[in-house]
Amino acid sequence: MRMVDIISKKRDGNSLSKAEIDFFIEGYTKGDIPDYQASALLMAIYFEDMNDEERQNLTLAMVNSGETIDLSAISGIKVDKHSTGGVGDTTTLVLAPLVAALGVPVAKMSGRGLGHTGGTIDKLESVEGFHVELSQKDFIELVNRDKVAVIGQSGNLTPADKKLYALRDVTGTVDSIPLIASSIMSKKIAAGADAICLDVKTGAGAFMKTEEDAEELARAMVRIGNGVQRNTMAVISDMSQPLGFAVGNALEVKEAIDTLRGNGPEDLTELVLVLGSQMVVLAGQAADLAEARAKLEAVIASGEALAKFKVFLENQGGDASVVDDPSKLPQARYEIDVKAKSSGFVSEIIADEIGVAAMLLGAGRATKEDQIDLGVGLLLRRKIGDRVEAGETLVTIFSNREDVTEVKAKIYASIQIAEQASAPKLVHKIITE
Repeated sequence: MRMVDIISKKRDGNSLSKAEIDFFIEGYTKGDIPDYQASALLMAIYFEDMNDEERQNLTLAMVNSGETIDLSAISGIKVDKHSTGGVGDTTTLVLAPLVAALGVPVAKMSGRGLGHTGGTIDKLESVEGFHVELSQKDFIELVNRDKVAVIGQSGNLTPADKKLYALRDVTGTVDSIPLIASSIMSKKIAAGADAICLDVKTGAGAFMKTEEDAEELARAMVRIGNGVQRNTMAVISDMSQPLGFAVGNALEVKEAIDTLRGNGPEDLTELVLVLGSQMVVLAGQAADLAEARAKLEAVIASGEALAKFKVFLENQGGDASVVDDPSKLPQARYEIDVKAKSSGFVSEIIADEIGVAAMLLGAGRATKEDQIDLGVGLLLRRKIGDRVEAGETLVTIFSNREDVTEVKAKIYASIQIAEQASAPKLVHKIITE
């Protein structure tokens, strides 16, 4: 088999066989196939697309390029959740204990953030003592006993995806549905999930800016998952503005606690219930989405979801007393209000620019080596569709430095006030097949 023949075949719009895809992935991972040939094939895929069978074979080839996590020792159906990312995306912090409170095993592998704010692990490390350095044995024991644990990402999961992503990034082939879908799904499948719930974001703060593109990606991933015997569902949700009010690590942990108490922001609470309902159905703990939602609402009302969050924190060395006293979380020295310059309705909050403002404070990383300041961030006081009077607070900045001129300028440039505005639709579509 020759790489040049595979490139020519895809360039001419023909389908690649499983053997050809396996040859490419194995050869490129080992370093036998040079970057220039891999780049040529990626560009051919970009222009000629892949059918469902090719996408499934590409996904499985990337899964098989490295280690896979065996979660078979955990009883029950293990459901993983993946978000395509956003600003103020606190869903995992709420979802993990919430669905675990219904007996659904949540064996979560998470990473650190590179961008606006920290990843799930960075946020959880706002709780003093919390750690994700667990042995596989301890991880499995915790999930079997208490239904929830979070571990750091293994270094050798899907090495083919890591190499290909770096190449796509410099060859203009990132925006390809088969390449994005197989990249995401390979990591979820390698991490040992039996079923997968996907939160595909759309809007200014999302990778997929339009609903049409988000739906195409969601359907591609659902078809890959179901095609390789992983029961998969997806939600297309709005990221035209940050989710919830908090953007920043400790601030988001506090917001997650509020949500588990039943006092969280309306949009975060709704999205968590929508995603959680899918996870509960996929795990076989409810017959349909309506029954699943009712069960989730019940464990929030009873306090069982919040109690599960405490157990989760304690099990991984965290100080669970922060749940009852969030002032024990890292605090910023300064709180600075950004006030509205005119009266009207908030008509736009550019999510990714608000994320950049939080990163300027130290809430996120520009490079892998950067240290995150866990106490800093932003708290939105108004969302799209809300009325605001001139002089009222739009955003509160939590900072460890007094001079936040640049951050304020970024916020003012990112929030528009108009004579009329209405709140955007939160859940655009639910995809189950």
